[in-house]
Amino acid sequence: MTENGKTWRRAGALVAVASAGALGVGLFAAPVFAHTPVWSVTCDQVSVDLTAYSPIAHNTVTITVDGEDLLPVTTFKKEFHDKLELPAHDKEVTVRLIVKAGDGDRFSRDETKTAPVCEDDTPSPSPSTTPPSTPPAPTPSVSSDAPGGTPSTTAPATPSAEPSTTAPGGGLAETGGSSTTPLIAGAAAAVILAGGGIMWAARCRRGAQH
Repeated sequence: MTENGKTWRRAGALVAVASAGALGVGLFAAPVFAHTPVWSVTCDQVSVDLTAYSPIAHNTVTITVDGEDLLPVTTFKKEFHDKLELPAHDKEVTVRLIVKAGDGDRFSRDETKTAPVCEDDTPSPSPSTTPPSTPPAPTPSVSSDAPGGTPSTTAPATPSAEPSTTAPGGGLAETGGSSTTPLIAGAAAAVILAGGGIMWAARCRRGAQH
C-alpha cells in the first residue's frame, strides 16, 4: 500500500506540473499582430492603409507635408484607411508618415516620400488673341490737278446710263439737233445751187455752138 500511494502521489505531481505549465503558457502568451503599414504618394494624393494593428493598444498616425499637418495626430484601433488630397504645389514636396504602435516601438514607423508636381499645374501658354485678318482699306489716289496735292478719293466706275451713239452700220446714230446743223444745211444748199448754175451754163454754151 505504501508503494502504491507513492506512485499515485508522483503521478498527481506530474499532472499538476503539466497543468501549471499549460496555464502559464496560456496566460503569458501575447497575441501576435502583423502591423502592416502601406502608403503611397502621387502628385496630388496620399493613400494610407494600416492593417493588423492591436485592437486594444493606443495606436496613432500623423501625416505632414513640408512640416505642415496634412493629417493631425489621429488615434486608431486595429486598422486605419484614408485618402488625403495634397495642396496645390509648383515644386516637389516632402510627405512624412509617422505611425506609433501602442504595443511596442519596434512596430512604429517614421517614413518620408516625395510628391512630384502634377503636369496640369504647370502654366500653359495663353492662346493667341490676334484678330482675324481684314482686307486692306482702299488707298486714296492723289490728283495732280488738285491744289497742294490734296488726296482725292476715286469712286469706283459705274456703268453709264446714256444710250450708245453708235449706229448698227458703224456710223453715228442720230442724237438730235445741234448748233452746227443750220450751217451745214446752208453750205449744202449753196453747193447744190452752184452745181445747178454750172450745168445750166454748160447747156447754154452747147446750144449756142449748135
